[in-house]
Amino acid sequence: MAHTVPVIPGDGIGPEIIEEGRKVLEAAADVHGFSIEWREYPFGADHYLDTGELLPDDALEELSRYDGIYLGSVGDPRVDDGVLEKGILLKARFYFDQYVNLRPVKLLPGVQSPLRGKGPEDIDFVVVRENTEDFYVGIGGRSETGKSRKELEIERSLYTTRFGLDVETDAEEIAYQVGQISREGTRRVVEYAFDLAEGRGDDRVTGVDKANVLTDIYGLWREVVEEVSADYPGVEHEFNFVDAVTMWFVKDPDYYRTVVTPNTFGDIITDLGAMLQGGLGLAPGGNINPSGTSMFEPIHGSAPKHAGKNRANPVATIWAGSMLLDHLGEEAAAKDVVNAIGDVILEGETLTYDLGGDAGTDDVGDAVAGKVRGR
Repeated sequence: MAHTVPVIPGDGIGPEIIEEGRKVLEAAADVHGFSIEWREYPFGADHYLDTGELLPDDALEELSRYDGIYLGSVGDPRVDDGVLEKGILLKARFYFDQYVNLRPVKLLPGVQSPLRGKGPEDIDFVVVRENTEDFYVGIGGRSETGKSRKELEIERSLYTTRFGLDVETDAEEIAYQVGQISREGTRRVVEYAFDLAEGRGDDRVTGVDKANVLTDIYGLWREVVEEVSADYPGVEHEFNFVDAVTMWFVKDPDYYRTVVTPNTFGDIITDLGAMLQGGLGLAPGGNINPSGTSMFEPIHGSAPKHAGKNRANPVATIWAGSMLLDHLGEEAAAKDVVNAIGDVILEGETLTYDLGGDAGTDDVGDAVAGKVRGR
Protein backbone atom coordinates (compact mmCIF):
# COMPACT_ATOMS: atom_id res chain seq x y z
CA MET A 1 0.00 0.00 0.00
CA ALA A 2 1.32 3.44 -0.94
CA HIS A 3 0.20 6.71 0.64
CA THR A 4 0.94 10.13 -0.81
CA VAL A 5 1.04 12.77 1.93
CA PRO A 6 1.38 16.52 1.40
CA VAL A 7 3.62 18.14 3.98
CA ILE A 8 3.86 21.82 4.88
CA PRO A 9 6.85 22.32 7.20
CA GLY A 10 5.96 25.98 7.77
CA ASP A 11 7.86 28.41 9.97
CA GLY A 12 10.27 28.56 12.89
CA ILE A 13 10.90 25.10 14.29
CA GLY A 14 8.42 23.62 11.83
CA PRO A 15 10.94 22.19 9.33
CA GLU A 16 12.99 20.58 12.14
CA ILE A 17 10.11 18.87 13.90
CA ILE A 18 8.47 17.78 10.65
CA GLU A 19 11.74 16.17 9.58
CA GLU A 20 11.71 14.03 12.71
CA GLY A 21 8.05 13.18 12.25
CA ARG A 22 8.73 12.03 8.70
CA LYS A 23 11.65 9.94 9.93
CA VAL A 24 9.45 8.10 12.44
CA LEU A 25 6.54 7.62 10.04
CA GLU A 26 8.88 6.19 7.43
CA ALA A 27 10.19 3.73 10.02
CA ALA A 28 6.62 2.68 10.80
CA ALA A 29 5.89 2.30 7.09
CA ASP A 30 8.91 0.03 6.62
CA VAL A 31 7.91 -2.15 9.55
CA HIS A 32 4.26 -2.45 8.55
CA GLY A 33 4.71 -2.93 4.84
CA PHE A 34 3.46 0.27 3.29
CA SER A 35 5.16 3.31 1.81
CA ILE A 36 4.81 7.08 2.10
CA GLU A 37 5.53 9.52 -0.70
CA TRP A 38 5.92 13.05 0.64
CA ARG A 39 4.93 16.07 -1.42
CA GLU A 40 6.34 19.20 0.16
CA TYR A 41 4.73 22.61 -0.15
CA PRO A 42 6.54 25.89 0.68
CA PHE A 43 3.73 27.87 2.26
CA GLY A 44 4.81 29.93 5.24
CA ALA A 45 6.58 33.15 6.12
CA ASP A 46 9.51 32.90 3.71
CA HIS A 47 7.26 32.12 0.78
CA TYR A 48 4.88 34.92 1.73
CA LEU A 49 7.66 37.50 2.08
CA ASP A 50 9.17 36.43 -1.25
CA THR A 51 5.96 36.21 -3.27
CA GLY A 52 3.12 37.84 -1.31
CA GLU A 53 1.29 34.52 -1.57
CA LEU A 54 -0.24 32.69 1.39
CA LEU A 55 -2.22 29.60 0.39
CA PRO A 56 -3.55 30.05 -3.14
CA ASP A 57 -6.74 28.48 -4.45
CA ASP A 58 -4.93 26.26 -6.96
CA ALA A 59 -2.86 24.78 -4.14
CA LEU A 60 -5.99 24.15 -2.09
CA GLU A 61 -7.56 22.39 -5.07
CA GLU A 62 -4.47 20.22 -5.43
CA LEU A 63 -4.34 19.42 -1.72
CA SER A 64 -7.98 18.36 -1.78
CA ARG A 65 -6.93 15.24 -3.71
CA TYR A 66 -5.28 13.82 -0.59
CA ASP A 67 -6.68 12.31 2.59
CA GLY A 68 -4.28 13.92 5.04
CA ILE A 69 -1.87 16.86 5.29
CA TYR A 70 1.10 16.94 7.67
CA LEU A 71 1.72 20.46 9.02
CA GLY A 72 4.63 21.76 11.08
CA SER A 73 3.89 25.22 12.45
CA VAL A 74 2.84 28.65 11.25
CA GLY A 75 3.94 32.06 12.55
CA ASP A 76 6.87 34.42 12.14
CA PRO A 77 7.76 37.71 13.86
CA ARG A 78 8.53 39.29 10.47
CA VAL A 79 4.86 39.02 9.56
CA ASP A 80 2.01 40.75 11.39
CA ASP A 81 0.08 38.60 13.85
CA GLY A 82 -2.76 36.71 12.25
CA VAL A 83 -1.67 37.03 8.63
CA LEU A 84 -0.11 33.59 8.34
CA GLU A 85 -2.46 31.95 10.82
CA LYS A 86 -5.59 33.16 9.03
CA GLY A 87 -4.20 32.96 5.52
CA ILE A 88 -2.83 29.42 5.81
CA LEU A 89 -4.08 27.51 8.85
CA LEU A 90 -7.62 28.84 9.13
CA LYS A 91 -8.05 29.07 5.38
CA ALA A 92 -7.24 25.38 5.07
CA ARG A 93 -9.56 24.44 7.92
CA PHE A 94 -12.49 26.24 6.36
CA TYR A 95 -11.75 25.29 2.75
CA PHE A 96 -11.58 21.59 3.58
CA ASP A 97 -14.45 21.88 6.08
CA GLN A 98 -12.36 20.31 8.83
CA TYR A 99 -15.16 20.61 11.32
CA VAL A 100 -13.58 18.46 14.03
CA ASN A 101 -10.52 19.48 16.00
CA LEU A 102 -9.42 16.32 17.75
CA ARG A 103 -7.18 16.56 20.80
CA PRO A 104 -6.08 13.53 22.79
CA VAL A 105 -5.17 14.42 26.36
CA LYS A 106 -3.04 11.51 27.54
CA LEU A 107 -0.26 11.48 30.11
CA LEU A 108 2.49 9.15 28.96
CA PRO A 109 4.52 7.02 31.38
CA GLY A 110 7.63 8.87 32.47
CA VAL A 111 6.11 12.34 32.01
CA GLN A 112 5.51 14.40 35.13
CA SER A 113 2.14 16.11 35.15
CA PRO A 114 1.96 19.38 37.08
CA LEU A 115 -0.91 17.77 39.01
CA ARG A 116 0.43 16.25 42.19
CA GLY A 117 -0.24 12.55 42.53
CA LYS A 118 -1.72 12.09 39.05
CA GLY A 119 -0.30 9.42 36.74
CA PRO A 120 -1.02 7.97 33.29
CA GLU A 121 -3.98 6.03 34.63
CA ASP A 122 -5.61 9.33 35.70
CA ILE A 123 -5.19 11.45 32.56
CA ASP A 124 -6.45 9.79 29.41
CA PHE A 125 -9.36 11.47 27.65
CA VAL A 126 -10.10 13.17 24.35
CA VAL A 127 -11.55 16.56 23.49
CA VAL A 128 -13.64 16.96 20.34
CA ARG A 129 -13.74 20.65 19.48
CA GLU A 130 -16.06 22.05 16.82
CA ASN A 131 -13.68 23.69 14.38
CA THR A 132 -15.54 25.92 11.89
CA GLU A 133 -18.27 27.86 13.73
CA ASP A 134 -18.84 29.82 16.97
CA PHE A 135 -16.92 33.08 17.47
CA TYR A 136 -14.34 32.12 14.84
CA VAL A 137 -16.59 32.74 11.85
CA GLY A 138 -15.09 36.20 11.40
CA ILE A 139 -18.22 38.30 11.91
CA GLY A 140 -17.31 41.48 13.74
CA GLY A 141 -15.95 44.95 13.45
CA ARG A 142 -15.01 48.22 15.06
CA SER A 143 -16.40 51.70 14.92
CA GLU A 144 -14.10 54.65 15.51
CA THR A 145 -16.54 57.36 14.52
CA GLY A 146 -18.89 57.01 17.45
CA LYS A 147 -22.64 56.51 17.33
CA SER A 148 -25.40 58.77 16.18
CA ARG A 149 -27.77 60.31 18.69
CA LYS A 150 -30.48 57.94 17.51
CA GLU A 151 -28.25 54.89 18.03
CA LEU A 152 -27.31 56.08 21.52
CA GLU A 153 -30.95 56.57 22.44
CA ILE A 154 -31.88 53.09 21.22
CA GLU A 155 -28.99 51.45 23.04
CA ARG A 156 -29.69 53.28 26.27
CA SER A 157 -33.34 52.27 26.03
CA LEU A 158 -32.32 48.63 25.65
CA TYR A 159 -30.14 48.79 28.75
CA THR A 160 -32.97 50.39 30.72
CA THR A 161 -35.69 48.04 29.49
CA ARG A 162 -33.77 44.77 29.63
CA PHE A 163 -31.56 45.27 32.65
CA GLY A 164 -33.14 48.11 34.59
CA LEU A 165 -29.93 50.11 34.30
CA ASP A 166 -29.53 53.79 33.56
CA VAL A 167 -26.28 53.66 31.61
CA GLU A 168 -24.53 56.29 29.57
CA THR A 169 -23.52 54.54 26.35
CA ASP A 170 -21.78 57.28 24.46
CA ALA A 171 -18.47 55.47 23.87
CA GLU A 172 -16.52 56.95 21.00
CA GLU A 173 -15.19 53.57 19.90
CA ILE A 174 -16.79 50.15 20.03
CA ALA A 175 -15.82 46.67 18.91
CA TYR A 176 -18.01 43.62 18.51
CA GLN A 177 -17.66 39.95 17.60
CA VAL A 178 -20.60 37.74 16.70
CA GLY A 179 -20.70 34.03 17.39
CA GLN A 180 -22.70 31.75 15.14
CA ILE A 181 -23.50 28.07 15.26
CA SER A 182 -25.89 26.02 13.18
CA ARG A 183 -27.97 22.99 14.04
CA GLU A 184 -26.35 21.06 11.20
CA GLY A 185 -22.83 22.11 12.17
CA THR A 186 -23.42 21.20 15.78
CA ARG A 187 -25.07 17.89 15.01
CA ARG A 188 -22.23 16.56 12.89
CA VAL A 189 -19.51 17.27 15.46
CA VAL A 190 -21.61 15.91 18.31
CA GLU A 191 -22.31 12.74 16.32
CA TYR A 192 -18.58 12.43 15.71
CA ALA A 193 -17.98 12.67 19.46
CA PHE A 194 -20.54 10.00 20.31
CA ASP A 195 -19.21 7.71 17.57
CA LEU A 196 -15.69 8.23 18.93
CA ALA A 197 -16.84 7.48 22.47
CA GLU A 198 -18.38 4.20 21.32
CA GLY A 199 -15.21 3.27 19.44
CA ARG A 200 -13.05 4.05 22.47
CA GLY A 201 -15.34 2.13 24.79
CA ASP A 202 -16.18 5.28 26.75
CA ASP A 203 -19.43 5.26 28.68
CA ARG A 204 -19.90 9.01 28.92
CA VAL A 205 -19.78 12.13 26.75
CA THR A 206 -19.43 15.49 28.47
CA GLY A 207 -20.79 18.49 26.58
CA VAL A 208 -19.19 21.83 27.44
CA ASP A 209 -21.02 25.13 26.99
CA LYS A 210 -22.01 28.38 28.72
CA ALA A 211 -25.75 28.01 28.26
CA ASN A 212 -26.55 29.64 31.59
CA VAL A 213 -25.45 33.04 30.26
CA LEU A 214 -25.18 32.80 26.47
CA THR A 215 -28.58 31.18 26.28
CA ASP A 216 -29.37 31.56 22.59
CA ILE A 217 -26.22 30.27 20.95
CA TYR A 218 -25.39 27.56 23.49
CA GLY A 219 -29.02 26.76 24.17
CA LEU A 220 -29.11 25.46 20.60
CA TRP A 221 -25.86 23.59 21.19
CA ARG A 222 -27.33 21.89 24.24
CA GLU A 223 -30.55 20.97 22.41
CA VAL A 224 -28.58 19.19 19.71
CA VAL A 225 -26.48 17.26 22.22
CA GLU A 226 -29.72 16.05 23.83
CA GLU A 227 -31.17 15.04 20.47
CA VAL A 228 -28.07 13.18 19.30
CA SER A 229 -27.63 11.38 22.61
CA ALA A 230 -30.96 9.63 22.09
CA ASP A 231 -29.35 7.66 19.24
CA TYR A 232 -26.62 6.33 21.56
CA PRO A 233 -28.40 4.57 24.45
CA GLY A 234 -25.18 2.92 25.58
CA VAL A 235 -23.40 6.23 26.18
CA GLU A 236 -24.41 8.58 28.96
CA HIS A 237 -24.21 12.33 28.48
CA GLU A 238 -23.92 15.33 30.74
CA PHE A 239 -23.16 19.05 30.57
CA ASN A 240 -20.43 21.13 32.21
CA PHE A 241 -20.21 24.90 32.02
CA VAL A 242 -16.84 25.89 30.63
CA ASP A 243 -15.73 27.71 33.78
CA ALA A 244 -16.54 24.62 35.85
CA VAL A 245 -14.78 22.23 33.48
CA THR A 246 -11.52 24.15 33.84
CA MET A 247 -11.69 23.50 37.57
CA TRP A 248 -12.65 19.85 37.25
CA PHE A 249 -9.99 19.13 34.63
CA VAL A 250 -7.48 20.04 37.33
CA LYS A 251 -9.20 18.44 40.30
CA ASP A 252 -10.50 15.20 38.75
CA PRO A 253 -9.07 14.63 35.24
CA ASP A 254 -9.64 10.90 35.64
CA TYR A 255 -13.40 11.52 35.52
CA TYR A 256 -13.41 12.59 31.88
CA ARG A 257 -13.68 10.29 28.86
CA THR A 258 -14.91 12.07 25.71
CA VAL A 259 -15.53 15.80 25.83
CA VAL A 260 -17.31 17.74 23.08
CA THR A 261 -17.18 21.51 22.98
CA PRO A 262 -17.90 24.53 20.79
CA ASN A 263 -14.99 26.13 19.00
CA THR A 264 -14.03 28.98 21.32
CA PHE A 265 -14.18 27.03 24.56
CA GLY A 266 -12.38 24.13 22.94
CA ASP A 267 -9.50 26.40 21.99
CA ILE A 268 -9.07 27.27 25.67
CA ILE A 269 -9.59 23.96 27.42
CA THR A 270 -7.36 21.99 25.05
CA ASP A 271 -4.40 24.17 26.06
CA LEU A 272 -5.24 23.35 29.67
CA GLY A 273 -5.35 19.69 28.63
CA ALA A 274 -1.90 20.04 27.08
CA MET A 275 -0.49 21.23 30.39
CA LEU A 276 -2.10 18.29 32.21
CA GLN A 277 -0.25 15.88 29.92
CA GLY A 278 3.11 17.58 30.38
CA GLY A 279 3.22 20.59 28.09
CA LEU A 280 2.72 21.79 24.54
CA GLY A 281 5.70 19.78 23.33
CA LEU A 282 3.64 16.64 23.95
CA ALA A 283 0.31 17.78 22.50
CA PRO A 284 -0.81 16.70 19.01
CA GLY A 285 -3.94 17.74 17.18
CA GLY A 286 -5.99 16.78 14.16
CA ASN A 287 -8.24 18.94 12.02
CA ILE A 288 -10.65 16.35 10.71
CA ASN A 289 -13.08 16.08 7.86
CA PRO A 290 -14.18 12.43 8.12
CA SER A 291 -15.07 12.30 4.43
CA GLY A 292 -12.53 14.76 3.03
CA THR A 293 -9.04 16.17 3.51
CA SER A 294 -7.80 16.33 7.11
CA MET A 295 -4.71 18.01 8.57
CA PHE A 296 -2.48 16.96 11.46
CA GLU A 297 -0.16 19.16 13.47
CA PRO A 298 1.35 19.87 16.88
CA ILE A 299 -0.79 22.39 18.71
CA HIS A 300 2.16 24.54 19.75
CA GLY A 301 3.42 27.48 17.75
CA SER A 302 6.49 28.02 15.60
CA ALA A 303 8.79 29.04 18.52
CA PRO A 304 11.05 31.21 16.34
CA LYS A 305 13.54 31.77 19.16
CA HIS A 306 14.34 28.05 19.09
CA ALA A 307 14.47 27.71 15.31
CA GLY A 308 17.63 26.15 13.92
CA LYS A 309 19.00 25.22 17.34
CA ASN A 310 18.10 21.52 17.30
CA ARG A 311 16.47 21.75 20.73
CA ALA A 312 12.72 21.79 20.08
CA ASN A 313 10.71 18.81 21.28
CA PRO A 314 9.39 16.89 18.24
CA VAL A 315 7.11 14.54 20.20
CA ALA A 316 3.88 16.45 19.53
CA THR A 317 4.66 16.41 15.82
CA ILE A 318 5.53 12.71 15.84
CA TRP A 319 2.34 11.99 17.77
CA ALA A 320 0.35 14.06 15.25
CA GLY A 321 1.95 11.85 12.61
CA SER A 322 0.56 8.84 14.44
CA MET A 323 -2.90 10.40 14.18
CA LEU A 324 -2.27 10.87 10.46
CA LEU A 325 -1.40 7.19 10.08
CA ASP A 326 -4.55 6.20 11.93
CA HIS A 327 -6.57 8.44 9.61
CA LEU A 328 -4.98 6.71 6.61
CA GLY A 329 -6.10 3.34 7.94
CA GLU A 330 -2.71 2.26 9.30
CA GLU A 331 -3.97 1.69 12.84
CA ALA A 332 -1.28 -0.79 13.90
CA ALA A 333 1.51 1.51 12.74
CA ALA A 334 -0.12 4.44 14.49
CA LYS A 335 -0.28 2.52 17.76
CA ASP A 336 3.36 1.49 17.44
CA VAL A 337 4.44 5.11 17.05
CA VAL A 338 2.67 6.22 20.23
CA ASN A 339 4.06 3.23 22.14
CA ALA A 340 7.55 4.04 20.88
CA ILE A 341 7.21 7.65 22.09
CA GLY A 342 6.17 6.35 25.49
CA ASP A 343 9.11 3.91 25.66
CA VAL A 344 11.66 6.61 24.84
CA ILE A 345 10.25 8.98 27.42
CA LEU A 346 10.00 6.29 30.09
CA GLU A 347 13.65 5.33 29.59
CA GLY A 348 14.54 8.96 30.25
CA GLU A 349 17.80 8.90 28.28
CA THR A 350 16.72 10.93 25.23
CA LEU A 351 14.71 13.91 26.38
CA THR A 352 14.69 17.51 25.21
CA TYR A 353 15.18 20.44 27.58
CA ASP A 354 11.47 20.88 28.35
CA LEU A 355 11.40 17.35 29.79
CA GLY A 356 14.55 17.83 31.82
CA GLY A 357 17.05 16.43 29.32
CA ASP A 358 19.63 17.80 26.91
CA ALA A 359 18.91 15.74 23.78
CA GLY A 360 18.58 17.36 20.40
CA THR A 361 15.48 17.35 18.24
CA ASP A 362 17.11 14.84 15.90
CA ASP A 363 18.18 12.64 18.81
CA VAL A 364 14.57 12.21 19.86
CA GLY A 365 13.49 11.42 16.31
CA ASP A 366 16.25 8.84 15.98
CA ALA A 367 15.33 7.24 19.29
CA VAL A 368 11.61 6.95 18.51
CA ALA A 369 12.29 5.66 15.00
CA GLY A 370 14.69 3.12 16.48
CA LYS A 371 12.05 1.90 18.89
CA VAL A 372 9.55 1.53 16.05
CA ARG A 373 12.03 -0.49 13.98
CA GLY A 374 12.99 -2.62 16.97
CA ARG A 375 9.48 -3.86 17.60
